[in-house]
Amino acid sequence: MRQEKQYLVEEVNTHLDKSDYVYLANYERITVEEIAELRASLAEHGAEFHVIKNSIFGVAAAAKDLPDLSEHLVGQNAIIVGGENPSGVAKIVGEFFKKKEKIDIKVGILNEKALTKEEIAVLAKLPGLESLRAQLLGLFTQPATGFVRILNAVPQSILFALQAKAEKDGE
Repeated sequence: MRQEKQYLVEEVNTHLDKSDYVYLANYERITVEEIAELRASLAEHGAEFHVIKNSIFGVAAAAKDLPDLSEHLVGQNAIIVGGENPSGVAKIVGEFFKKKEKIDIKVGILNEKALTKEEIAVLAKLPGLESLRAQLLGLFTQPATGFVRILNAVPQSILFALQAKAEKDGE
């Protein structure tokens, strides 16, 4: 492989190392200003948008033993990588696509498993990482809260019984 191509493969590998996921997007009709807008939105989640050469991406993905996406490596493609929130990033790209009607996610890889366009759409509908963490924390605290209420109910019922008896004796 020529030195220039090897450099490009290494650059794509560097991008692929940034996260456990990669989305392959068609950016054919998008303008430079719109790419800048999308990149700014993605940066909020630590994600990046990189234009790639299809053959270089194919070589880099094969070197990392990622699923074969060669059937999708036609046309003008970009990869979206980075950050710790694949569902939040999928949501951003999905909303951007709806708004601009230009960019479209073709396929993705999450934890070395190929994802279809439909699976990515489902992933985008999941709550964000922070919301999921809050829900999980809520689930963990629910049993403890219920247990404390039960423990507290016994002394309160005894207290109410004693007060009722004292009022009855006082009459």
